[in-house]
Amino acid sequence: MTHRELPIRIAYVVPVQGSAGIFGPSCEACGDLAVAELSCGGGVLGREIQLVIVDGGRRPAVVAQEVATLWRAGAIDAVVGWHISAVRKEILRYVGGELPYVYAALHEGEFRTPGLFMTGESPGAQVLPALDWLRRQFGAHTWCVVGNDYVWPRQIAARAEAHLAGAGMSHLGSTFTPLGTSDFTETLDWLEVHGPDAVLVLLIGDDAVRFGRAFARRGLDEISLRFSPILEENQVLGMGASATANMYSAAGYFDSLATTSTLDFGARYHRFHGVDAPMLNSIGQSCYEAINVLGEIATRAGSLAVPALEAAARGATIDGSRGALRLGAGHTDQDVYVAAARHLDLDVLERIHVA
Repeated sequence: MTHRELPIRIAYVVPVQGSAGIFGPSCEACGDLAVAELSCGGGVLGREIQLVIVDGGRRPAVVAQEVATLWRAGAIDAVVGWHISAVRKEILRYVGGELPYVYAALHEGEFRTPGLFMTGESPGAQVLPALDWLRRQFGAHTWCVVGNDYVWPRQIAARAEAHLAGAGMSHLGSTFTPLGTSDFTETLDWLEVHGPDAVLVLLIGDDAVRFGRAFARRGLDEISLRFSPILEENQVLGMGASATANMYSAAGYFDSLATTSTLDFGARYHRFHGVDAPMLNSIGQSCYEAINVLGEIATRAGSLAVPALEAAARGATIDGSRGALRLGAGHTDQDVYVAAARHLDLDVLERIHVA
């Protein structure tokens, strides 16, 4: 079999277990749709696409070592997926610059490695405009931050603290808990003492669900609004209607977002997977987007070589299923919307950033 007859094999790093495991089914379903659609269009560079599932919900070093082993064995040509930034940092230690890596997750907005394309939302387009919007709409002037204890929550908290100070708002403090935390009693006690107008929640998956339920049981949802840039439809369902009052999110995609691109994507997704498909959300959809971004820039470059991909991506605009994606120096700019949790859904309210 010649090189052009071999499939393009993508290490598809998505969480199957752990705190972020709640996102896994959506990520896998959206990845399968992306591959099926690309295959119907002749593949990429005339080659079929194959996803090699790597469980990104394990310890970062374990995930990175598996990706590195696949790469050294010549078993993968690229890395794509949604996983926490601690996993991304470890993968980059092993294979950074060696092969294309499309990171679908929202991110800290400050990391640059050759071959790394971050297609998720950046804090300057997502978190910071949302803080301003919530101040204008609801008078949210005093903030506390509750997050998991790893790089993304800590760096977003630092960005938020600086932004709040510059915008005439107040940061009352931040607290961080390990991934997998189930008892938030001390955190809730701390919030009761501070009594903020709003809480920036930077907890992942199941941790966010448990915190959300406990927050509402304590009655804090009547005192402080909550904003989480990673809140999506699965977590809202997991919390239940009684725990979602005064809770907001911001993202480039929601299942309820009614644009021509998103409605068409949703229709194709449900035709492909049927009525029992996993819940559509920003996280799964971002994986679909990332696979297609890799396919698009590889087609423009005529190659999977990192230098060629970087040249093809520089300044490019891609019409994605969530709208126009503008590729910059390793990151993507996109429209971002704010949404409110309404019972068991997320209701899109307004666009807060235009790409």
